[in-house]
Amino acid sequence: MKQLVKITSILVLVLLVAACADENRPNYQYMPNMYEPVGYETYDEVYFLPLGTEAMQPAENTIPRGWMPYAFENTLEGRELARLQPSPLDSLNSEENLAKGAELYAIYCAICHGVKGDGQGTLVKREKILGVPSYADPGRNITVGSTYHVMYYGLNSMGSYAAQFANEEEMWQVAEYVMKLKQDLTK
Repeated sequence: MKQLVKITSILVLVLLVAACADENRPNYQYMPNMYEPVGYETYDEVYFLPLGTEAMQPAENTIPRGWMPYAFENTLEGRELARLQPSPLDSLNSEENLAKGAELYAIYCAICHGVKGDGQGTLVKREKILGVPSYADPGRNITVGSTYHVMYYGLNSMGSYAAQFANEEEMWQVAEYVMKLKQDLTK
């Protein structure tokens, strides 16, 4: 009788442990800090700072390093003024600029505008977005300055891409490459 009680109690304990085990979590964690993420509150109050918060907005009238304020506003008049603006890149390194522009274009632009600039990117072919015109479209009348302006502010359903590029030089390189694509399409 005593053995039956022992066997029953052991069986109950095994069933209880098995019922409480979670299949989604391991019972033993070799390195628990890899399994359990540590959450940090970015905007949590910090009492030793004089203003009380850790992450703050930059001071007024300051600009990030490597960026200069764009001279033209996000208006129709600003876009027309930007259309007349030439590229400030060094013309001696034009092949180098076009190569870098082609690389960046393939990363950020070709998915919608197409590798050739014909408006037949992967997303257009899959009908995820519609209405991406070809650079060869005579009604567009794009210039290197207007291309830079559109990348900086965005236009219609295309948003701004200024945050994706590391600096202004990369945006100008892509704008010059777009003009090369336009020239290739109109031949």
